[in-house]
Amino acid sequence: MEVAKIIKEKLGTIVDVRSYDEFMGGHVAGSINIPLNEIPHRMQEIQELKVPLVLCCASGNRSGQAQVFLTAHGIECYNGGSWLDVNYLQSQIV
Repeated sequence: MEVAKIIKEKLGTIVDVRSYDEFMGGHVAGSINIPLNEIPHRMQEIQELKVPLVLCCASGNRSGQAQVFLTAHGIECYNGGSWLDVNYLQSQIV
């Protein structure tokens, strides 16, 4: 499935894997913050989220790492890249 479609049609959950401080400095409306280093400890919470997950961070690097980990654990997820890109796509909702 295409990431843009998931975001625009609100088909899943946007998860920002940046640090709490980065997240508080600006984030996608409606996204949740689960820092990359906390993902292994928050798997039960992650499994309860509406899938697919769209992962984002500052550049796409950490969200890519999160995607590899979560996919290996059977979670349907996509790397949305930078939170600014995801934010832009969400702003295109008509």
